[in-house]
Amino acid sequence: MPSFQKAVVSMPGNERIARTPFGAQVAIHATAAETGGAFGMWETFTPPGQGPAPHTHTRETEVFRVIRGLYRFQCGDEEFDAPSGTVVVLPPHVRHSWRNISDEPGQMFGIVIPGGCEQLFIDIETSCADTPEKIAAIEARMGIINDAVLALRL
Repeated sequence: MPSFQKAVVSMPGNERIARTPFGAQVAIHATAAETGGAFGMWETFTPPGQGPAPHTHTRETEVFRVIRGLYRFQCGDEEFDAPSGTVVVLPPHVRHSWRNISDEPGQMFGIVIPGGCEQLFIDIETSCADTPEKIAAIEARMGIINDAVLALRL
């Protein structure tokens, strides 16, 4: 993996705005292309009751810090609530999901190691992917297995 040789700076108001598979806004702060593949970084803004369908990453570890709101996480057989200030590390190859269970919009800071999965949000936005099948094709390229899409195919 090549190293990166210069600072990656994401200034307030100049972030790259994209969207998640469930339609929430995400601000991209650093990409694998900018970090030599080391990591990707973003902030997600989650409406009440929203979050991704259960899915499995086959390549990366995800790290989240809850900035605002209350999130309910599922990781394998575990389920737990994560209030503001909580840091959650989700391993690869383990089915997981999360959703904002508060009445207010939630906000989380996310990092993936190694980077790459943040490209999912950018690709959804730039391709205008608007169906589960189109989003699943992007997820598959990123090594993400989405349970909701698997169920549609059965």
